[in-house]
Amino acid sequence: MTSDLESRKWSRRREGNCLRFNGALARDPAIDAWMKERAGGLGAIAHQWFEMMRKCGDEVRELLHDGCPVACLGDAPFGYVNVFTSHVNVGFFHGASLPDPARLLEGTGKFMRHVRLRPETAANVRALSRLIDAAYSDIKARIEHG
Repeated sequence: MTSDLESRKWSRRREGNCLRFNGALARDPAIDAWMKERAGGLGAIAHQWFEMMRKCGDEVRELLHDGCPVACLGDAPFGYVNVFTSHVNVGFFHGASLPDPARLLEGTGKFMRHVRLRPETAANVRALSRLIDAAYSDIKARIEHG
């Protein structure tokens, strides 16, 4: 017998200029479990920044996609976190179009970018907070204006 979490499936599609994920929830228990499995310094970093994404607005939804927590505006993803062996990525689905005066964003893909955080290096909290806010505003505008 499968649990509700195991049987719940997500799917993705592209509508206009937005990627969409079916299955996002207001609070996904699978993400809380993911965070608990990643206790320690790197997990704490991921949790801190995913909480900031969760607090962007009442309509933020979330799901696990490709094994990592994803924050969505409704069904449109705007950010994610992922933990690796020695760093955490805070990523943005439309990061290539975000203003980044502090030059934190890494990556060369058509759309996505990420910020790499390491426990031994102080994060630029102000600049990364602005990127999260900008990603949320960007996805909101994409949805509203097609």
